[in-house]
Amino acid sequence: MNTKELIQAESTYIVQTYSRPEIVLSHGQGAYLYDLEGKKYLDFTSGIAVTALGHSDPEWAAAVASQASKLVHVSNLYHTAPQIELAKKLVESCFADKLFFCNSGSEANETALKFARKWAKSLEPDQDPGNKTKIVAFSGAFHGRTMGALSATYKSKYREPFSPLVPGVIFADYNDLASAKAAITTDCCAVIVEPVQGEGGVNPATNEFLQGLRSLCDANQALLIFDEVQCGLGRTGALWAHQAYGVTPDIMTIAKPLAGGLPIGAALVTAAVANVMHPGDHGNTFAGGPLVCTAANAVFDRVNQPGFLSQVMENGAYLRARLAALESDSIVAIRGSGLLVGVELNMPVKPIIDAAREQGLLLINAGENVLRLAPPLIISRDEIDLAVAVIGSILEVEETAA
Repeated sequence: MNTKELIQAESTYIVQTYSRPEIVLSHGQGAYLYDLEGKKYLDFTSGIAVTALGHSDPEWAAAVASQASKLVHVSNLYHTAPQIELAKKLVESCFADKLFFCNSGSEANETALKFARKWAKSLEPDQDPGNKTKIVAFSGAFHGRTMGALSATYKSKYREPFSPLVPGVIFADYNDLASAKAAITTDCCAVIVEPVQGEGGVNPATNEFLQGLRSLCDANQALLIFDEVQCGLGRTGALWAHQAYGVTPDIMTIAKPLAGGLPIGAALVTAAVANVMHPGDHGNTFAGGPLVCTAANAVFDRVNQPGFLSQVMENGAYLRARLAALESDSIVAIRGSGLLVGVELNMPVKPIIDAAREQGLLLINAGENVLRLAPPLIISRDEIDLAVAVIGSILEVEETAA
């Protein structure tokens, strides 16, 4: 089928929950994607911060092909080497003592919230007031679309059509310690926060805020959960985003970039959390299978190199500097960490995204007025220059028209 026929079939057979442009992508190489007509697009979305190594990375593809010819799935009824190898690498890279594998970021956050509720029930009676179930999330938060994760996601347009949601979740203001202090009380079992918000506008937390949350959680015997689904695994220039803050959580959730485009997620936890979970308490049929864990091992081994991470940090700084040099009247703020950058404009960004796509640059938003730039972590400076030039030219046209 050609592009028109495929898009017509999509509208016929697939539930219409996405607004997609009328192109059909067929293949990719490095930082570029191509549609059925052969048009080339510089990909500054990475599949929403997923394809860290770009498209069709040779080492990654070879590892996946090799494993696919051996063993793809056995369920979690049996041990497989790739799963254990990946778990060892992830746990030894951070604060965690153990982890639980799942298939997505939303599932990782569901896992974290379930574990927190079980942990709170395990406390001694004199430590637990009897109703320690409250979960505190923050303005701008996005933690997923499943019911528990959705309950901790801030935007009402995502939550309200599916209410009533999981009870016991309240919201405080992001980067506002006074607001957090009012919310985090002894009936709280967990606080969930993104060290750098993605969907919420690419907002980095302040050091004071994350350090304050740690102290508040300790004072009220609550678990601190860092959602690093989007900002983790090298995206900010550190292996894990929270490491730049010197703050340690009790649980960290990860997903998007870990397997280079195959579905995987994980909740990394301290021994105190792991020890309250027992066989049958939680499970997942597909999670941590040998194929996806082989892919994730290939990604982790590449990203977890000082030279790779320093390049992400340097290229992120270069991207922000090039954007700042545009000196556009439309730009309100440029923020972010590493190669997760938000460009806040004084206008809606949808026309900018549409115009950029026509010029061969793929962009996404983070709210109505924020462009979210999340290129593959292997992006070159020449490709950064090209993307910034396209954005600058479009902003110039928009300003002239206004």
